[in-house]
This record gives sequence, structure tokens and C-alpha cells, in this order.
Amino acid sequence: MWNRIAALVIKELQQLLATRRNIMMLLTPLILQLAIFPFATTLEVRNATLAILNEDQGAVATELVQRLAAASAFSEVRAVHDGDMLRQTIDAQAALLAIRIPPDFSGKVLTGQPVSLQALIDGRRSNAAQIAFSYIQQIVADFAQERTGQTLPATLVVRNLYNPNLEYRWFVLPSLVAIIATVGCLLVTALSLAREREEGTFDQLLVTPLTPAYIMLGKAVPGVLVSMTQGGIIALAAVFLYRVPFTGPVWLLALATFAYALALSGVGLLISAISTSQQQAFLGVFCFMVPSVVLSGYLAPVENMPTVLRWLSAVNPLTHFIAMSKGIFLKSYGLSEASGPLLALLAIAAVSLVAAHTVFWQQTKS
Repeated sequence: MWNRIAALVIKELQQLLATRRNIMMLLTPLILQLAIFPFATTLEVRNATLAILNEDQGAVATELVQRLAAASAFSEVRAVHDGDMLRQTIDAQAALLAIRIPPDFSGKVLTGQPVSLQALIDGRRSNAAQIAFSYIQQIVADFAQERTGQTLPATLVVRNLYNPNLEYRWFVLPSLVAIIATVGCLLVTALSLAREREEGTFDQLLVTPLTPAYIMLGKAVPGVLVSMTQGGIIALAAVFLYRVPFTGPVWLLALATFAYALALSGVGLLISAISTSQQQAFLGVFCFMVPSVVLSGYLAPVENMPTVLRWLSAVNPLTHFIAMSKGIFLKSYGLSEASGPLLALLAIAAVSLVAAHTVFWQQTKS
């Protein structure tokens, strides 16, 4: 029986790699996301434009303008001359935010009087503008402290654990291991049974000595192999190409990827079992993939979501694998720390594989 399953797995792999189109389908997402994601998916604000209306030409105001211009977040500082020009700059999206320095700024700073600056933020780009505004606040706070010579009675010293310099690639690439593994495994498994139906070989598959369970196993193995291969390539590139630290055991990442691939295989085979064509299967993959990424915590914290969405996130395999991947890369996760997400993945795999087998078994009886 195992020889027949191996023959089915070999046939699936040969069919998967038989055409250039199939090979490109597996390689293109891997190459593009590896080249683009570490640079494009970042919340850091760089090369932004800052507009400044300096109504005070005193030395103190000039020094503050120079400090703002030296900030690495702003590649260009535009000097505007009146309020109308300031508003036009924001309306035309020529600047991310604007600072208005009042006429009495230098005098009040020199005499120790409180003084306020006005900040105009482009709400159409609120996330980036708020981050840039936090940079401005820090610069102004440091400037005011130096000028007044006063120190706070207590100082908050921030230490960033696991990512001391807040390198965004350290956050993106461990998550990218999960996302790339998702694409490859889902496509391979979801298109498998649908391809048999479309090519007219589904009935031939049913008359083989293999039972529905063994057929599902033979269809799942190639997806698991593709998922682990793609995830391994991304992990190697993250460590050796992008210099992301890897602090956990390699075997644990391999085990986590295997459990995640099993869960995805169940989802992909379920999609394939209810699809009558490869086009339907592909749409099913897309309908699963997009909510899966959104609910995984990769784009926004799960804790900020409504209760119903948090429940959905708990049964989303990508949520658990991203947590394990980042923990293994950056937090020195061992088996004890990864046991919770790992058991969740195995539970999701069991449920999805049983569901896929049940649907497929019902189809063989009809």
C-alpha cells in the first residue's frame, strides 16, 4: 500500500513540475516577495516632506528649524511664508505634516515662558503622519529640555527587547516564512483534485486500489514538501542574506513548518474537494488567503480586533505559525514556549483533514 501511495506522490510531483508555468507559479511568489516585502512592508517613515512656517526669525526658532531639517525621517523641508501657502501644501499632499512656529517663540523660550507650536497633520495619511509627528515631538522635547536646562524628576528609559534597533526586516522576514509557505501549499493542494476533475482523470483515480484516505494522503504530501521547501528557502535568505538573527533550534522551526503545512493541506484539500474546476479552486484559495493574512496579526494586532474576529483568528493557522516563527527567530523559543501554538496547529490540521476526507469520501459514494 505504501508503494502505491509513494507512486501517487511521485506522480503528483512530476505533474506539478512538468511545465514551466507550474514551476513559475511556485517560484514567482517566492522571488518577488523575498525581494519586495523586506523593503516595502515597513511602518518606518523615511523620505517624507516637512513644511515649516517660521513666523519668528529669531536665533532660537532658526536652531529648531535646523534640528527638524536634520531628522532622518525628512528628506525635504519646505519653507512656506504664510498660512494660505501652508494649507495649500497640505491640500496638495506636498508635505506629510507641517509645523507653525509663532512670532514670539524665541522671546518666550529665552525668558522661560511656556510656548506652543502648531502641527498640521495630513489625515489622509494618518498612520505615517502620526509616526512622523512622534519624531517631531521627540526633537522638540529634547530641544526644550536643553534650552531650559530642566530635567524631569524621573526619566523613562526604553529598551527594545528582541529587536534593539527596531529593524523592521526582523519583523517582516520571520512572518514572510509563514506567508510564502501558505501560498505554495494552498495552491498545490487546492488544485490537485480540481485538476483531476478538469482533466477527466478523477474517475480513474477512484478505481485504483487506494482508499479515499490514502488518496488524500498522497495529495497532501506534495503540498507539505513544497511548503517546507519554500519556508526553508525564506528562512535561509532571512539569516544569510538579510542578517536576521536566528536564536531558536532549527528542528523546532522545521517541526512548526511541518505542522503548519499539515493544517494548510487540510484546508487546501477541502477547497479542492468542493471545487469542480481549477478556477474555482484558485478563487477558493484567494478567499481564504486574504482574510487569513488580515486576521493573523501580521498587519494589525489581534488584540485590537472585535471579539468575533479574535475568535476567527484563534482558528487561523497563520496566526499560530507567525507567532512561532517570530519566537524561534528572535525570542529563543524552545519546545515548551512553542507547545501551545504547535498543538493548536495540529488540532486545526486534524479538523481540516478529517473534513476534507469526509467531503471526498461522500463524493466517491455518489
